[in-house]
Amino acid sequence: MTTAERTEFLTAGLRPHTCSHCGTCVLVKKNSWKHTSIQWTTDAAGSCPVFAEHVAAGESTALLDTCEKLTVSVAESVRQGEFGVLDA
Repeated sequence: MTTAERTEFLTAGLRPHTCSHCGTCVLVKKNSWKHTSIQWTTDAAGSCPVFAEHVAAGESTALLDTCEKLTVSVAESVRQGEFGVLDA
């Protein structure tokens, strides 16, 4: 796989999404209702209050999949059709 092919594979379909809770902007790709890929464009602990709370409590954020409030925000955008029609 060439570098261009790898970049296309990793970035194709990513769309900017601003969290309705805190305003953090991430890149999101929805392949289906159940499959969501999120790419942070900033340091999550520096831009997301939920991640910042974990850091402030001395916890590692390495095992967090994402912010639950961001998950809700993305789901609402999906329901509003911002990611088009999704398969199962």
